[in-house]
Amino acid sequence: MNDLEIAKKAKLRPIAEIAAQLGIPADDLELYGKYKAKLPLKYIDRSKFGKLILVSAISPTPAGEGKTTVSIGLSQALNRIGKRSAVVLREPSLGPVFGMKGGATGGGQSMVLPMEDINLHFTGDFAAIEKAHNLLAALIDNNIQSKTRSLNLDPRTISWKRVMDMNDRSLRSIVVGLGGTTHGIPRETGFDITAASEVMAILCLSNNIQDLKERLGNIFIGYTFDKKPIYARDLKANGAMAALLKDAIKPNLVQTLEGTPAIIHGGPFANIAQGTNTVVATQTALSLTDYTVTEAGFGFDLGAEKFLDIKCRHAKLSPNAAVLVATIRALKYHGGQALKDIQTPNVAALAKGIENLEKHVENIRLFSLAPVIAINKFSSDAPEELDYLLNYCRSKGVPAAIADVWGQGGAGAEELARLVVEASDNCCPNFLPLYPLTDSVEKKIETIAKKIYGAEAVDYTPKAKAHLNKISNLGLNDLAICMAKSQKSLSDNPELLGRPKDFVITVREIEIAAGAGFLIPITGDIMRMPGLPEIPASERMDLDEDGNITGLF
Repeated sequence: MNDLEIAKKAKLRPIAEIAAQLGIPADDLELYGKYKAKLPLKYIDRSKFGKLILVSAISPTPAGEGKTTVSIGLSQALNRIGKRSAVVLREPSLGPVFGMKGGATGGGQSMVLPMEDINLHFTGDFAAIEKAHNLLAALIDNNIQSKTRSLNLDPRTISWKRVMDMNDRSLRSIVVGLGGTTHGIPRETGFDITAASEVMAILCLSNNIQDLKERLGNIFIGYTFDKKPIYARDLKANGAMAALLKDAIKPNLVQTLEGTPAIIHGGPFANIAQGTNTVVATQTALSLTDYTVTEAGFGFDLGAEKFLDIKCRHAKLSPNAAVLVATIRALKYHGGQALKDIQTPNVAALAKGIENLEKHVENIRLFSLAPVIAINKFSSDAPEELDYLLNYCRSKGVPAAIADVWGQGGAGAEELARLVVEASDNCCPNFLPLYPLTDSVEKKIETIAKKIYGAEAVDYTPKAKAHLNKISNLGLNDLAICMAKSQKSLSDNPELLGRPKDFVITVREIEIAAGAGFLIPITGDIMRMPGLPEIPASERMDLDEDGNITGLF
């Protein structure tokens, strides 16, 4: 059966039963039907925090890694061996769902449910973020048009775009305000995808409603004609924006196929944003379980680095173990084996591709964390390939286990769970971010590029250099760094697989996300509004006369 067929045959438990596992009474649930609910923030209690397990992966490939599937399977396995665990994940974006990736709720026997609801609209968080973001955009254009309350904004300096939760390359660069004097002031702008919205980033990093409002007010908009910086608070926008996010700030509770509690909240991409779920979702799970399993988007060089340098720094969190997901297929692809031949055993390609895994293991240790390797098993994996990878990990002193989470669910990850428990029990609380915030912007970017990516140097376009001056003049040098980079390579060139060397990272421009508390250096050809592939995933989806969805997996 495919994932959708497995999901349809699953017998879901009422969400009140799942909440009861966490000690949450039914009266505290904000129900969205029988199987979804929002949780109040009052259950966050730092004095009760359990252990935090971060799941990341090698550099993604078309062959697949299955980081979310392993996260779900691991949490199920921890419960099976007698540990109270919940998994905390990001919400899927409709862009990838209808684009190339398809759904994002795990797979096989390690899935979060109800699958269709989670992938399509869910509890409306993305819509609320989109509306709050676009409200600010409308207020900006309204102020430019105003004759009595104008802030004297220079339209040429406005950096705030609009967003929508869909891949649509034609909206990257547009002109608004055409049609005459009553329709606004013409200016260039564009759209980003909702997952890249600063409002999304702010929601994911806010501790409470007051923090949310303050961060929304700190959003940088542009300059007046006399060079005065303007923020969202100057437009009195943050109160109304926060009102639109009143329910969106509450974490969403669902369940896995085995009835393990799953909290799914927030959905920034890791290649163009910070790639982690919300602070409040993670803190809620930590307060209610012994082991919280959470994933960070794409490879360790992207989502995990941002999880550690941005989210953990801000929320004062410290992971107790770091799980690195790898597959035989993906490592062979990094070793040069063609995708069409990926199921053919090839130990030589595997040996070459292991260089990518090796670099990510080094990166984990840069943060004083101990790595555990999860070998996500595919049916095409040859015994000699699995043995080679296991022996390699053991020779390097890295704990590793084969995880058959797609085929067996939690039962297929019990060995991995025991390794994770052992690693977290032996973990010393000595996690440190990669760089101090007091370093210069260039030094922070260089630290990430050289230490995490393995770059030889960093180059800046004239536009990026102008942005560095702008950041300095605004007094924002102490913000964290959120690199926008291709997920397909450790470099900014998606064609350089494995462990590239002697490359230069090129920063094209630097966006300011003052409300979120970070700067976004944009490298290579990365776009914050993706396009659809030649054959979108939407083409296989349909709805029958009985209301059953097909093709969503």
